[in-house]
Amino acid sequence: MKIIVCIKQVPGTSEVAVDPDTGVLKRSGIDSKMNPYDLYAIETALRIKERCDAHVKVLSMGPPQAREVIEEAYWMGADEGVLLSDRKFAGADVLATAFTLSQGIKVGGIPDLIICGKQTTDGDTAQVGPEMAEFLDIPHVTNVNRIVETRPDVLVVDMDLPDSIQTVEVRYPCLITVEKGIYEPRLPSFVRKTETKDRPVPVLKLKDFEDTDEINYGLTGSPTQVRRIFPPAANVEQQIWQDAPEILAKRIYGAMLEEKLI
Repeated sequence: MKIIVCIKQVPGTSEVAVDPDTGVLKRSGIDSKMNPYDLYAIETALRIKERCDAHVKVLSMGPPQAREVIEEAYWMGADEGVLLSDRKFAGADVLATAFTLSQGIKVGGIPDLIICGKQTTDGDTAQVGPEMAEFLDIPHVTNVNRIVETRPDVLVVDMDLPDSIQTVEVRYPCLITVEKGIYEPRLPSFVRKTETKDRPVPVLKLKDFEDTDEINYGLTGSPTQVRRIFPPAANVEQQIWQDAPEILAKRIYGAMLEEKLI
């Protein structure tokens, strides 16, 4: 089985500047880390690898320093990694990002299984995984919180719906996005870090893709444009009320009415 895990390097802090002209986050010069949800995706791939003979490849899109998260995936147990890095990819929205990732996957051939984290902490859209599946014309399942069974031609998973858990079968090749907590991610291994210190991280650029039309990538390939980004206003005001339960209930109800929460 061939598995690709899509991972991303995200800001390690919420204090990130925004380019006033493009509305894009300024990522240079700030601490970065692997997107926390992607740790669960990597762990899911490694657990499947333990069940059957699988090859785990990680794929990331970003500036050159994004190779750091690929190296971290090596330390966790990934077998191979590829970085999609080209200035023409910069400023992509979710649709252009999904298209770029799908093109990067096509370079090496569509695997049996693609695993993504539920979402990223710098965007929180949870749209890239499903959009990738559409570009690749393969079935997908989102919000997976358990791998039930891995058969030779079918993956059986539990999908976390708002009011229920649904068990579904999906044929390969397919894509799944996994929930936080599906497994406990393993820590990077110092031994694997030593063993993989010389393992290369190949870089793919636009010229390596099947579709090399610049208009489909980056800002020009993004149908949505960010008009304004701003940090939420911090509200640290606190009040402590002490009274009989029925009086407190009325006060809380009145406060919620006043704030137009109900």
